[in-house]
Amino acid sequence: MSRLGAAVNLVTTDGPEGRHGMTASAVCSITDQPPTLLVCVNRQNRSHDRFNANGKLCVNVLAGRHEALATAFASRGSEDRFAVDSWIRLATGAPVLESAVVAFDCKIVERKVIGTHSVFYAQVEATRLGAEPAEALVWFDRRFHPLTARMPEKV
Repeated sequence: MSRLGAAVNLVTTDGPEGRHGMTASAVCSITDQPPTLLVCVNRQNRSHDRFNANGKLCVNVLAGRHEALATAFASRGSEDRFAVDSWIRLATGAPVLESAVVAFDCKIVERKVIGTHSVFYAQVEATRLGAEPAEALVWFDRRFHPLTARMPEKV
């Protein structure tokens, strides 16, 4: 699986179980009508029960410049991860990273347990595009890799 490259995201939530977030690469678009994503979370991850109980999440797609933030949200330390960078809220109240490439603010509409993970089906309630969309952060071969869009060659 380490050879299956994927975009890096911060998945966040807030609600009765509190504000929380994690770094995730197991995120995928399912459909555009209604706009829906799936997010896979290990059931033993401390974020799992909070996403489940709060019933909402935000998928914040990261840029190459966010590698330190991705590392902070992936660590098990007790520091306040949300003290780094700027956060806002949209429709659901889940934390939205202001500098994200794009943020998908979602309500969880269905859950399915598969092996060690839960698959959260999340319907998009609001979207926020960032100012610099030509940049991405991917996880491949157990390392982060920043990507920048290549300008088309002139013919």
